[in-house]
Amino acid sequence: MSEGTDDGYGGRQPTSRERATARPWDDSYRGEEPAPWDVGRPQPAVVRLAGEGAFTGPVLDAGCGTGENALRIASTGARVLGVDIAGTALSMAREKARERGVDAEFALADAFRLARLGRTFETVLDCGLFHTFDDGERREYVESLASVTASGGRLHLLCFSDAEPGDWGPRRVTREELRASFDRAHGWEVLTIAPDRLVTSFDAEGVAAWLADIRRV
Repeated sequence: MSEGTDDGYGGRQPTSRERATARPWDDSYRGEEPAPWDVGRPQPAVVRLAGEGAFTGPVLDAGCGTGENALRIASTGARVLGVDIAGTALSMAREKARERGVDAEFALADAFRLARLGRTFETVLDCGLFHTFDDGERREYVESLASVTASGGRLHLLCFSDAEPGDWGPRRVTREELRASFDRAHGWEVLTIAPDRLVTSFDAEGVAAWLADIRRV
């Protein structure tokens, strides 16, 4: 992948979300107003998980954005790599880490090509990435996650839920879709799927979400 090409996509194929909006992910971080998911603090679900010691071993934050979740996890002493396709977001994350004196690593990476990192992680966080993909992308993404998650490792996934009314925003995800995507045939076991909230810049109370605890088998 080339970061410097002038098509806005770094030489890669745009995702379904980028095709629908005709904008690369990086544009979401270039405006005067923050992106709806960039709330300036870690998600409450991530704070809770971190407090429970859920993030052990090397940790991957897939789709880390400006780094709030990764920085919260790193503050517990965990070794964290946050990856994103948006270089502007990563620059913001690195600046936050420097200002706060938190030891966290951030790198440009394609969520569909995580094996190129050449690393394996005991714990993976997906906070708001899975629900941006269409069916074909989901399959590719799940395989990519499997390539970097250690056997017995855990994936904590927070996504938009079909319990949220209306049709605005990202695609709603059902429990059944999560179980079908992360089944044993694809190298996973879904342990729990519980209702939770996903805080946005326009709703401090959060929108309906699923928090899934998934094990690599």
